[in-house]
Parts: sequence; structure tokens; C-alpha cells
Amino acid sequence: MAAVWAAAFPVVSSLGPHRVWGASACVGYLCAAVAVLSWRSLGRAVSVWIAGIGAVLVPLVVLVLTGGAQSEVGVVERAGLLTVRQGTPYLADPQAVVEVTPYLPGMALFGLPGAVVADGWEPLRYLGDARLWCAAAFLGCLWAAGRVLGGRGTGQLVGAALIASPVVALPLAVSGVDLPLTGLLCLALALAARHRPVAAGLALALACSLKWTAWPALAVVAALLAHRAGLGAALRGTGVAVAGTVLAVLPSALLAPGPLVEQVFAFPTGRGEWETPAASPLPGRLLADLGPFGWYAAMTLLAAGGVAVAVSLWVRPPAGLVPAADRLAVGLCTAFLLAPAGRFGYLALPVLLSVWARLAEAPSRVAPARSRVVAAGSAARPVLVGGDR
Repeated sequence: MAAVWAAAFPVVSSLGPHRVWGASACVGYLCAAVAVLSWRSLGRAVSVWIAGIGAVLVPLVVLVLTGGAQSEVGVVERAGLLTVRQGTPYLADPQAVVEVTPYLPGMALFGLPGAVVADGWEPLRYLGDARLWCAAAFLGCLWAAGRVLGGRGTGQLVGAALIASPVVALPLAVSGVDLPLTGLLCLALALAARHRPVAAGLALALACSLKWTAWPALAVVAALLAHRAGLGAALRGTGVAVAGTVLAVLPSALLAPGPLVEQVFAFPTGRGEWETPAASPLPGRLLADLGPFGWYAAMTLLAAGGVAVAVSLWVRPPAGLVPAADRLAVGLCTAFLLAPAGRFGYLALPVLLSVWARLAEAPSRVAPARSRVVAAGSAARPVLVGGDR
């Protein structure tokens, strides 16, 4: 199934990085399928690593070395360079859509390595690729979330399979800018499920300083903390998250308030000077294309969806990691579907949240230890009914 999906990209996609990923991933997934069928004992482990090499490692290395990437990679790297030079990632007067920075200031962190090595030794410049640091942040957050949960998940092999799956492998290779956000949301949910409000708030603050699409997670994590650890814990976690986000955004808000509002809020919702390239034919986009009335209708539906999710959190708060991840996934799906501008690829985030939560909470398949009583009893001489004859 994954191989068929990957094989479609070289045929139907007009984006070079997507075609490169599709060709490499298709071969990797096919070889992984052959490995499963060929080796019964080690087939699963071998197939996961083969899929990871074909769908993640090879296309990522090829695209980094050749400079192939989606436009947002360059946007993040430029944001880091601008932050070093002027203290804010926003140009005062962008001359083209690629000069718009539709992210909050925290995203510029992943462009700082590129700014540091921009004038350095040529081979060293490859280490400045924002995708490498986005991937490192994502993997680090998943590892930390697993540690927080106490290693209850189904193991490293399943985690590797998730990373090698198309829902992670494609964005990791061609873009990667949404992966740190996803990883931080997973970490925040894990911390909240383990009654650690301050740490959950810090993770949320980092996520909310990257993209404002993370802001719905504040309500979900607060509801989870309130249910599991009480109202005080929910207030502490929310307070830390809000304060941390404000501290991260405030410098740019003071230095460039106009560009921040225009590029971060107006541009992604289709109300900016430049037309957003996020134009997949989702319901909200189709409504917005009808004109001003359609745009307001889409925003009204979006607000109604947000209210519905908020009411559900109040009436029936999530009791654990999986319900909280599902509730956040529903809220994000609603937002992505009804927003005036969006992409089909955005839906990978809620899918990944739900899948990860189930894998993280699933009991490990470890063979139970053999009872000493049973072991001792099995060695005893059987007694015949009616005594020895």
C-alpha cells in the first residue's frame, strides 16, 4: 500500500523533491515487503530498516546534497538569518511570496544553524539545512515522550516503523517544518498524562511559539490536566504555556508588529497582500473562493467547530493520553478542513498524533516470565488417579 502511494508521486506530482522521494520510497517499501515475505524470523526488523533507508535516509541525503526542498525550508533558513541580523524574522516589505515568513518567531531557531555556517566551509554548509534540525527536534521529542511514559509503548521497532511510514517520511525528507510542532505536542500530551503541568506547559510554549495552529492544544492539555491532576495543575500548566509563548513572541511583536500580523495571521488565512500557496480544494478554501461572503462563512464555520470542540472538552474532558490526542486531532482536522486556506498535507499532523498515542499507550508484547511454581511442578513425577499400580 505504501509502495503504491509513493509510486504515484513521480507520476502526478509537479514538485521535484516529491518525485525524488516517491521514487526512492517506492523502491524501499517494495524491498521491505520482499524482506517480510523472505525471512520469517527477522523479516519484520529487516523490513523496517529497509523501509527507513529507502523512504527517509536516501531521499533526505540526496535532497540535502542537491539543494532540493519545498519552499518553506528556505523560508525557515532565511528567518534564522534575519533574526541574527535584525532581531526579527520578518521583512518589513517583502517583494515576493517566498519572502513572507508565515511562522511565529520560534521557527527561526531551526534556521540559526544555517545562519552560522552560511559563510563557512562548503561541506559544512549542508549541516545548516533546516530539515536536519527539524528532524532532530522531532525525534528528540518522541524519545523524550517515550521516557516520560515509562517505555510502555510497543517498542523501538514500531517507533521506527512509524518514522518510516509515508506520514512521517515524506515531510521529513522534503520539508520537515511541521515535525517539531508535532513532536512537541506529543511531548506535551505525554507530560500532561503523567501529571507534570509545568513541563507540559514548557513544551506547549515551545510549540505555540512555532505556529499558531498549535494553540488549540492549550485547551486540550488544560482539560487533561484538570481531569488527571486537578484545576490547580491545569492553571499552572496553562500559565506556563501562555507566559512562555508571550516571551518568545514579544520581541518580534515589538520590533515588527505590522509585518508579524500581516505575515503570520493575514497571509495564511487568505487576507494578506500575497496569495498563499496553500490552496488545496478543502471545504474552507472552496467557500473562500466564492468571495467575501464565502470567506466569512468559512470563518464562521471554523469558529463554530472550535466552540464545539471546546464544549466537548468541558462536558467530557479526556481521561488519558489517547482520548486527549484524539480530541486534539479532531480539533486540528476541523481547523484544517474549514480554514480559508490549507493543504491536504496538513492532515498528516492529526493522523500522526492519534497513531502515536495508541502506539505509546499499547502494552509491550513481552513474553510473561515463567512462574517458579509452575516450573518446579512441571518437573515433578505425575501422580496417577487411584495411586500407583
